[in-house]
Formats: sequence, C-alpha cells, structure tokens
Amino acid sequence: MRIGELAERVGVSTRALRYYEQHGLLSSAREGNGYRDFDELAVVRARNIKHLLDAGLTVEDVQGYAAHGCLDRPLNQGPRCAAELETTGRRLAELDERMERLRRHRERLAAHQSALEALG
Repeated sequence: MRIGELAERVGVSTRALRYYEQHGLLSSAREGNGYRDFDELAVVRARNIKHLLDAGLTVEDVQGYAAHGCLDRPLNQGPRCAAELETTGRRLAELDERMERLRRHRERLAAHQSALEALG
C-alpha cells in the first residue's frame, strides 16, 4: 500500500511515517517508480509507534521496542516483551519524579503569592 493509504489507516501524517522510516521504525519496499510500498505489518507497527509516542515515550524508547520485535503485534495482545515493561517502568518513575518536583514548585509559588497578598 502507498504511504497515503497507510497514513489514513493509522491516523498520522505522511510526514510522520517518513520520520518513523528515517529512524528505522518502519520499512518499505520501493516500487519501480520510487514510491514506497508498505505491507500490512506496517499498519500494526505504525499504530503501535503512534500509540507509544502519544503515551510519552521517546523515539529512542520505541527503537528499543523495535529492536526486541515488540512492535510487530498489537501492543495489548500476545506475549509481553521485557523491553516494554522495563521502558514503561522507567518512564513512569521519571514522570513521578517530575510531578513531585512540580508539586514542590507549586507549593513554593503559592506560598509566595499568599505572602504578596498579605502585604495588601
């Protein structure tokens, strides 16, 4: 299938698909006219890539999934890949840490605002 059809089926732009391909996340055959030709596996992979990036993973994280074959099946089916659990666990811990820092910043800013308001 051509890149436009794949983009429509997955819900991403053709530019995004080219970006995925450029980073080794997708591959395509080339037709005689130079057009990309994607197979049905590309639909699964592109949907997974979109889902993972939308969830906050980085391209490097997704490359790790790809290196372990974790993108070649729907993410919520089949055996779990060890790379999935390790990566999502690490990213969740990082998010928790950031959220805690933001909470502390917010408390300090709220205290500062209260002090300003008390000045009249």
